[in-house]
Amino acid sequence: MKHRKIGNVMTDDVVRVSSLASFDEVGALLARHRFSGLPVVDEDDKVVGMITGTDLSEPAPTAGQLMSRPAVTVRPQDSIVDAARAMDRHRVERLPVVDEEDRLIGIVTRRDLLRVFLRADDEIRAEVIDEVLVRSLWLGPQSVAVTVTDGVVRLEGQLDRHSEIPIAVRMTGQVDGVVAVVDLLTYRFDDSAGRGGARR
Repeated sequence: MKHRKIGNVMTDDVVRVSSLASFDEVGALLARHRFSGLPVVDEDDKVVGMITGTDLSEPAPTAGQLMSRPAVTVRPQDSIVDAARAMDRHRVERLPVVDEEDRLIGIVTRRDLLRVFLRADDEIRAEVIDEVLVRSLWLGPQSVAVTVTDGVVRLEGQLDRHSEIPIAVRMTGQVDGVVAVVDLLTYRFDDSAGRGGARR
């Protein structure tokens, strides 16, 4: 869950070009870093456009004349899902990350987003135990058996109250990399109906 914001996955060391940069400067930067695109900024470091290799097919004197505008940007507090949708909708591989004044503070790529979702099972299991069971539900780390196979999380054990089960399942499903949750949890007391009773 802690990875779901752009600010947690973006790269803050961004290669950028001035809108006054020449055609040759832009081409050299793209070739040297093997990037699919570069953000173009003005004198205040505000993002004014984006240049890709495709834009270089029609030579122009400066980056400001080469670039595509307006640039598609995201903010650090945006979710990685929002970024993925923006990339798909605009068919781009990278998005500049800007602050409240539209100044460039980072960049996020499709690869950055994939790394979040394609997580190792052990890493997912550790986060479910720490973030969901221990920190959110105040349970002991051994109170629920958590197994993860190819992103599918299996929860097995007994909780105190019935109402805790949907919370545990929902929060587990929100952990990055989780494909599905298998709920095998039981409860000691049925607080949803106002009466005690064990779930068999």
